[in-house]
Amino acid sequence: MDVYAIDSPHFSSPIAQVYVLNPEAFPTLSKDTSQQDCTFSSEKVACTVGFFDGVHRGHQHVLQSLRAAARERGLSTLVVTFAQHPRSLVRNVVAPPSLTTLQEKIDFIGDCHIDAVAVLNFTPEMARLTAQDFMKFVLREGFGADFLLMGYDHRFGRPRADEGFSDYVHYGEAEDIEVALCDKEEAELQLSSSSIRLLLEQGNVAEANLLLGYRYRVSGTVIHGFQNGRKLGYPTANLEINSEKLVPHLGSYATWVEWRGQRFAGMTNIGRRPTLNNGTQISLETHLLDFKDNLYGESLTLEFIGRLRDEKRFEGLEYLKAQLALDAQNTREMLRKTL
Repeated sequence: MDVYAIDSPHFSSPIAQVYVLNPEAFPTLSKDTSQQDCTFSSEKVACTVGFFDGVHRGHQHVLQSLRAAARERGLSTLVVTFAQHPRSLVRNVVAPPSLTTLQEKIDFIGDCHIDAVAVLNFTPEMARLTAQDFMKFVLREGFGADFLLMGYDHRFGRPRADEGFSDYVHYGEAEDIEVALCDKEEAELQLSSSSIRLLLEQGNVAEANLLLGYRYRVSGTVIHGFQNGRKLGYPTANLEINSEKLVPHLGSYATWVEWRGQRFAGMTNIGRRPTLNNGTQISLETHLLDFKDNLYGESLTLEFIGRLRDEKRFEGLEYLKAQLALDAQNTREMLRKTL
């Protein structure tokens, strides 16, 4: 995909990197390859703004609504988002672990058939903007926004007392931006990134998957471990993953493992391996069923299907081996139901 740095005379650095997922939607887009920046303001776009961590069912509903509104108006679609949680930049607090890496977020947004994603360079300079200034200098002048779809509970810009949707409509009128409010996605359970994080932190991956609308996944590179699994007859691939990515609660899980375009059944353990006395460091390792190749240095993606059991300390290695055999059987049965 093409990536463009978007400049603005109102800011000392580019305001965003725009990832163009559908080049046909931007036939007039000009790019100065020597500077790697361009102007986007001549484009005609419908946009929405948010962090979109996890791109869950609620987010997907907003993106589907954005596409529908754009089609009615003959506009291209643009999602304006952030590389880091804005809370960590504005309030100087530790951000919660992410459900998606930036690349995963862009890929999931692309799966919703959005034309482009703008990742804001959220500097202190930009953080000081009011909602009205953000709409003027970033959305209108920076991205050429003609239409803005607001999430039902979303706000942006430096907080102002009692600022609400009617204010955004008023700001839009001044900048010739049509502002609309997206209806709430109906669901029996609360749809939010926070509720999904809580489910994963509890090990409830099956319920989290229902809210996400897809299977929670973790990708990483296979590194060398203690090789104790090999000695037990269950060699494991130890994954090194993005440190900001949320890892489900300690325990064993049934997973699908993607490697080089192929899919394998896997049983994955997240924990400290207490029976083997391997210290306190938490590891993420997976055993691929019916698999023999060397995976060191390879990239794997795990899709979490269901929880097998809690992590526990066994009285001896024979008890652990017996449990691993049972885990393998339960993994096959759990994954068979997803075929």
